[in-house]
Order: sequence, then structure tokens, then C-alpha cells
Amino acid sequence: MGPAALLLPVLLLPLAVAAGGPEVHSLRGSWRLRSGNGSVSLRAEVPGCVHTALLCRGLIQDPYYRFNDVMYRWISLDNWTYSRTFKTPFDIRKWQKVNLVFEGVDTVAQILLNNVTLGRTDNMFNRYSFDITSVIQEVNLVEVRFLSAISYAAEQSRCHKAHGIPPACPPPVQKGECHVNFIRKEQCSFSWDWGPSFPTQGIWKDVRIEAYNHYHLIYFSVTPIFAKSAQQWYLEVESIFDVVSSKPIAGHVTVNIPKLQTQQTFSVKLQPGEGSIVLLLNINKSAAVEAWWPNGHGKQTGYNMTTTFMMETGCQIVKFSKVYFRTVELVQEPIPGSPGLSFYFRINGRPIFIKGSNWIPADSFQDRVTYDTLRLLLKSAADANMNALRVWGGGIYEQDEFYDICDEMGIMIWQDFMFACALYPTDQNYLESVRAEVSHQVRRLKSHPSIILWSGNNENEAAIASNWFSIPNPDIGAYIKDYVTLYVKNIREIVLTVSSPEDWSYTSNFSVHRQHHEGGNIQMLQEIGRHFKLPQSPDPVKQFKDIIYLSQVMQAQCIKTETEFYRFSQSEIINGEGHTMGALYWQLNDIWQAPSWASLEYGGKWKLLHYFAQNFFAPLLPVAYEDKGMLHIYGVSDLHEEHKLTLRVAVHAWSSLEPICTLAKEGVTVKAQSAVPIYKESISDLLERCRNCTRKSCVITFCLVGEDGLRSPTNHYFLSSLKDVVGLEKTQLSASVSQQDDIYIFVLQTTAIAPFVTLDVGSIKGRFSDNGFLMTEKKKMVVFYPWEPTSVEELESSLILTSLLDIV
Repeated sequence: MGPAALLLPVLLLPLAVAAGGPEVHSLRGSWRLRSGNGSVSLRAEVPGCVHTALLCRGLIQDPYYRFNDVMYRWISLDNWTYSRTFKTPFDIRKWQKVNLVFEGVDTVAQILLNNVTLGRTDNMFNRYSFDITSVIQEVNLVEVRFLSAISYAAEQSRCHKAHGIPPACPPPVQKGECHVNFIRKEQCSFSWDWGPSFPTQGIWKDVRIEAYNHYHLIYFSVTPIFAKSAQQWYLEVESIFDVVSSKPIAGHVTVNIPKLQTQQTFSVKLQPGEGSIVLLLNINKSAAVEAWWPNGHGKQTGYNMTTTFMMETGCQIVKFSKVYFRTVELVQEPIPGSPGLSFYFRINGRPIFIKGSNWIPADSFQDRVTYDTLRLLLKSAADANMNALRVWGGGIYEQDEFYDICDEMGIMIWQDFMFACALYPTDQNYLESVRAEVSHQVRRLKSHPSIILWSGNNENEAAIASNWFSIPNPDIGAYIKDYVTLYVKNIREIVLTVSSPEDWSYTSNFSVHRQHHEGGNIQMLQEIGRHFKLPQSPDPVKQFKDIIYLSQVMQAQCIKTETEFYRFSQSEIINGEGHTMGALYWQLNDIWQAPSWASLEYGGKWKLLHYFAQNFFAPLLPVAYEDKGMLHIYGVSDLHEEHKLTLRVAVHAWSSLEPICTLAKEGVTVKAQSAVPIYKESISDLLERCRNCTRKSCVITFCLVGEDGLRSPTNHYFLSSLKDVVGLEKTQLSASVSQQDDIYIFVLQTTAIAPFVTLDVGSIKGRFSDNGFLMTEKKKMVVFYPWEPTSVEELESSLILTSLLDIV
């Protein structure tokens, strides 16, 4: 594959104003909800789902509490009905067409209005519009009769006459449901190796009535195109309409971008049915267009744009939107010295090292995911120097606000389609549902500059290539054919278009219950045991907390080591490997409270990994690497200019806060957007020079310092596992807290070197400027940024300070 230019802008908070235009009335709010046999009946909010409705009315506990994911399985096995009576808020006779529109139905349902079946839904990710012109009355009853997603998926599997579609069921440790690949629903809602099984039912997005004459705007998108030969920007403006008229409708469209001194009027004609208009707008060449840049590389400049449709019918539509300009190229070229191809992104012509993580749904119940929830999590990503996230393919296509925030913050999105860790059927009904889903989602989202790549699925090709499901060799061909049919011939074509006291134990039933990765708790203990002494406290709660602390330390250290290796490998090819241009670790956020790979806890609290990410993704970073007894330090830079810097190296004995030797190497050149070797010495020579240090008695720290306050984080290199070090003493840690405007200053003091100093203020929401650090000086200042009102007194009373030697 050659370089692919993906030129996508965004529309933020688009507004459409119509003179003589449509009547649009939302049906969100209070509905009735009843169980299959009518024994349970209650008020329920729309958007929403059955679980949250039952919780809100006090009929169940929090589904996340203890073992409730299993206790409440009955909810997902029942068939629930949402209903509502409403008065028609307009004169029906005035309108040629009236639609009932569902932006999201979860998932399998029969839709009725006034006891007339309008149609059926089977895809959580699709938009459904039903023509109710001949059915709507002055007073109406709308019903959405759901079928259990579990029952539906099982029936679809039973009815599938071709070859089997694995996997049938998740591993028993996940306590999930079977045949999720037979239903177009959030795949992880049937369980995953980090999440619970809650196959929800509900109206999870907006539902409304739309009444209109002549024509109605359904989708609107803007795609910037940069012509290199002419050195000019163009805009492709695409509008898709439902045209009620039986004859073509002529008119004019005016597009205006005031800040770019650009305005153009086009003569257009809409054809009956689904009519579309595609316009090519020339951007004024004399206007200086500011590009949209990823986080850390520039501004996210956008421009207000007004598009006015004036058709001969007299109906005028004015569309307000924001447009961003940027180019994306996925570069895959031969590399001298390597048998492979490059794989990196150029944004606006500049190669960008991708730094970030993977995004999963922020909650099992999407109506609990608010704008503030999304903003908090995404701000945490940006604050940790991330410039990219992958929206994982076993969740959902995120809500509009998610992408709006990413556009605003400069977070690039690798967007999976919602297929994950399974094979999928390719019968005609399934393919038609998928085609409608993909068409809708691409039309909905393609304008966002944050989306730089659409990816077919999560690990499904690997599942076939590595034969995860033990398919006999003679049968593999059929599954490969299915894969090509679904992803290449269909999707690709369209694209081109809370815890209880007894649970506080690592081996408690609850901890094991929440660990959905087979053998996960044992694996974590084994990994911790490689480098740290395992906790042996006779107090089980203390031991549990100690293990949590060490698991976070181990996780942070592992991802740090791996990511730093990727970063310093970006400019070299060694034995045919290198030129690494990205690192997206698994995973950013959690869907519930459980042991997982996430760096942000459910609710947004930063784990140690996230604090480490803030440093290992820093725009300027020194990284140490040992090879055959030689210590190499690389200078890694995402900065756009070359810098002359000073490398400062210090060697500490674990027993002393004063360094036993230091080195300042001046005039170190760190090139722009590259990784260069800046220091090399035999470790044995270095230790000999430093008063005969040994690998077990000393530790190395280092940083880069430049002019005008330019400074990297201080990095460290452990010369041995910390369980083997000598001279490390238990420290007395203390902190004083003071308030400064709306932030809080923590001044820490230590009596000895303290590895992995961690500050925790319990349930007080906020984040620290640094955490989990190696403290080699007597004093250190840390800032706390609160996410809700608090006080010095609250922080002082909640504060728990921990370092490695507090673990017993």
C-alpha cells in the first residue's frame, strides 16, 4: 500500500436554522418501562437503559456492587418494553412527510406507533428513521418492544446454517454470555477480560419527530483538500437530503468563511429520494490558513463556516459549523537496511510520533457517560502528553462530544470498526445491517480532524492467521473468504466512501470474581516477584493494599521501559528493525472497578502508570539503555527545533541523599523530532569512578537542561532489581499542605532515598503534578489540581504517603 492521504475536518456543535423548514421535536424524557410479563412497571428516562432505570427507582442496587453483575443477569434475559403517549405538537396536514427518528436503539426491538408496526431494529450502531406520515394522530402511543440480546444472539447462532462462527462463548472466568458475534451490539457488553457482562436494553440516544416539506437535510460534512501543485486549500462540502418532491428541486447554496475571506455561491439541483450535493469551495489563496495540529505540535485552529441553502420551494436552511484544515498521510515506504515498510503518519507534511493509549467504553451504561466524564478522561490523556488514542473495536462508536473534545485537544483517533476478537457471519441480512451501520458512522464522523485512520477490526485477522479457534486446515479457506467479504468488500468500500470489607484481599472471592483475565492475579504476582519482595503483612487489608501499590509500580515500570525503547528506536535500524514511530499502550480507561491494564481508574483517578506516561511521553526525554555492559543514553525529542543541551548524570548510593558522583556533559545536540545517542560508557567503569559503587548499592538518575527554562523530566536507571538492592533504608516521609488560588501545594520531606513515593488523598477527586517518583532530594514540591471543591484540612486528613520500604 502506498501513502494514503486522509484529509478530514470537523464540525463542532453544528446548528441548522430553517426558514419555513422542518418541525423537530424530541421525545427524550420520561417513558414507561415494563418487564415481559408486566410484573415490573416503572418510569424510565430516555436516553437510558433498563439497568439504570431500575437503579434510579431503587429496585436494584448499583449493578457494579460486588457480585451484582451475576446476580442481575435476569434483567438481560427478560424482554422489556418502553412506551410513551405524546400529543402531536403541530398540524399534521401542513407537512408532506413526518418521520420518527431513533439515533440509537440497543438493540433488538419492534417499533410500534398507535399499534402499527413501523419496523424492527437489530443494530445498536445504526440510525433508524421510520415514515409515520400516515400513522401519526393528534394523540399517539409509541412502543419499543425489546427482545433480550442474549436470546436473540443465541437464536441467530442456531439458525446459522453455514460453517460455525467461533468463538461460541467467552472463557468461564469472564462470567459472560455467548454468541456476541451474531449481534451488532457493543461486543464487550457480553463481557471481556477486563469488564463485566451487562447486555443492556434501551433507547440509548436521542429519539425525535421530524416533519418537513420538499426536502430535509440528514448529513452534512466538510473535507479539506490541499493541492500541492497549486499550494491551495479546497473544501469538499457534502450534503445529503431526503427529498420528498417527485421532481428535481433547483436552488443556490452559499458557503461563507469570513476569517478566510472566502465566499462562493453554487447553482444546485436536488434529485428525488436521497439527494446529495457535493460542492468544491476554493479557499482564498491570499488568506493565511492555520492548520490543525496534534497535541504538542501546534494549535488546533478552526474556522466558523456558514452554509445557506436557498431552494426554489422557498425553504431556506442555514448550517453553522466549524471547519479545520489538516492533511494526513499514512506513509508505507521501503526502508534501507530493513525487509519491511515504514508505518508512520505525516500530519501537515510533518512526521509525528504517535503517543497515547487505547480507549474502551467509559461505562457499561452509556447514559451514565456525561460530557464531563469524557472531558475529564480526555483531558487526563492530553495532560500526560498524549497525542493519540485508539477507539477499540469491541466497544462503541463514541458519542459526538467525544470527537469534539478530541478535535479541541489535538488528540488523534485511530478508529476501529466495532468487531473484536472473533469471526463474524457474512449472510445477506448481517451484511446489510453492517453496511447501513458503517455508512451511517462514516457519514456522522468523517468531518472530524481528530480521526486519522479507520481500522477494520481488533485482532480478527490475527485470529485467523494464528488459528485461535483451532479450525481444521481444510476449512480455513472459508473463514478467510468471510473475512475478505466483510472487511474488504463491504466495510472498506463504504469507508472509501464500589468494594465491601471482606473483599479486601488479593485472593478474596470478589477479587477473583473481578479478575476476568485467565490467571491474571497470579500473573501479576509473578511479575511483581521478579523485581520486588512480595508483601507479607499479617494484616490482610494491609497486605492487599501493599499488593495494589506494587502492582501499580510494576505496571508503570513495564510500560515505561517498553515505551522508552520505542521512542529511542525511532531514528535507527538495527538488524532490520527500528524506525518505530508510535506507542499506544493498552489501555487508557476502565469500564468498572476491577484489576485491568488501565492507567485511569473508573471515575478518572490517575494510576501510577498515568503519572509515568506524563514523563515517558514528554516532548523532551533522556532514555537509558544497557547493551553488553555498556550504558547508552539517548536524547529523544518531539520538539520542532534542534537544541544544544546539557546532560546531567548523578549516581546515588541507595544509602545517601547526597550523590556520590555527578557528570555534566555540555553542548549535547538533540535533533528535532528524533532520537540520538548522547552518552556512552561502560557501567563497570562508571561505578568504579563513583567510589566503587556496585549494581546493588547504587542508582543512576539523569536529565536534560537547556536555556530559557527548557528541561526534561528526570529519568532513572536501576542497575539491579529493587528486591536485591543494599543500603536502602526505611524513610520518614512527611508533607505540608498549603493553598494557592485554586490549587494546593504539597511540600514533601524525606530522611532517605525513597523509591516510588506515592501520594493518595482517597476519594477527593483531582490529580497531582507528579506521583510514584524516585525521591533523591530532601524536599520536593508537588501540586494537586482538584476536580471538585476541597480544603487544606480535607487534604491533610486524607493524605496517605507510601514508598517502597513501607511495604512489608
